[in-house]
Amino acid sequence: MAEEIISSASILKSENEKDILAAQNAGLSEAMIDRLRLTEGRIKGMADGVRQIINLPDPVGELLQGYTRPNGLQIQKIRVPIGVIAIIYESRPNVTADAAALCLKAGNAVILRGGKESIHSNRAIYTLLTSALEKAGLDKRCIQLVEVIEREAIDYLLKADQYVDVVIPRGGESLIRTVVEKSTIPVIKHYKGVCHIYVDEFANLNMAEDVCFNAKVQRPATCNAMETMVVHERISETFLSTIIKKFLDAGVEIRACNKAYPILGRSHLLTAMNGNYVRNIKQATDEDFYNEYLDLIVNVKVVHTFDNALDHIAKHGSNHSDAIITDNVNNALRFTKEVDSAAVYVNASTRFTDGYEFGMGAEIGISTDKLHARGPMGLEELTSYKFVVFGNGQLRK
Repeated sequence: MAEEIISSASILKSENEKDILAAQNAGLSEAMIDRLRLTEGRIKGMADGVRQIINLPDPVGELLQGYTRPNGLQIQKIRVPIGVIAIIYESRPNVTADAAALCLKAGNAVILRGGKESIHSNRAIYTLLTSALEKAGLDKRCIQLVEVIEREAIDYLLKADQYVDVVIPRGGESLIRTVVEKSTIPVIKHYKGVCHIYVDEFANLNMAEDVCFNAKVQRPATCNAMETMVVHERISETFLSTIIKKFLDAGVEIRACNKAYPILGRSHLLTAMNGNYVRNIKQATDEDFYNEYLDLIVNVKVVHTFDNALDHIAKHGSNHSDAIITDNVNNALRFTKEVDSAAVYVNASTRFTDGYEFGMGAEIGISTDKLHARGPMGLEELTSYKFVVFGNGQLRK
């Protein structure tokens, strides 16, 4: 599969261009078009993700636990495939290769249903993957693509609980809520990624500036990008005067809370700003703090205490990924214990919440559920387990 992706890169780019052109004609945002685009680097990244999966241990058949009961029964808990997995996703065509490779390695069949905006790219990738299966002597039907772009196809698939064991949606909040509402099949999901970085009063401000900038700007259209920067008021004047200018230079729109907005007004940086900069600083509404922008927009919240920061994240967060920047060990440990998110960070960017970055190979998605799977989902999260019991004629008394 990895070899087919690399050797057919020109075909993939050609088919992807059809999707890019259609997206531009449809007026999709630059951030969404970026999610859709296949570059040489991203095609190589797809193949690298598959190769990383090759080198991971096969989870199927792993003995999770084994013990003997007093009556002589030998009980084993063994990892097994889930079965048939349906993946419903939007925009990013690399998901087609990631999902197929992970499900195959974990012994599952997969039904892929990508968004209509990436249909040409998905068909091309699917053709390469199934060709590779046949060359390897495997049944090409263990990877299937729903090529019907009408939504009725999803409605039908979500009711196919006789055949499909689990559904994993990847995309915007509206897609995921629709899947949850309509599915008669168990769903592993995350609704949105409202990720926070809290810059503590004990933060290394140079580090904080670099981490916050990376988490917002490096690739804003991803679910692990920072949407709200929470800043302790004791360092707010100093920190905001530098990070805000850096954000504005990068084209980021600032939505500042009632405490942050006047700080920016007092800051020397505003006196030197042109009109475009000033227009990119707005006063945030409470609703803004619940938003997953997936764009070059960031909320700024100034808090009086560490507790206020925790309260804000608990109220407005989505249990996805949140970080603290601090040199205070006690604050760092308390943050990791009390913030109820799938991934919590100390002094690092939230952009690392990703199966590839966590060493799992390409991920199937990120779950904010608490049952079965949480956080980046790799091979182990695509398996279940069964109990295998060996006896020699024991009877229940």
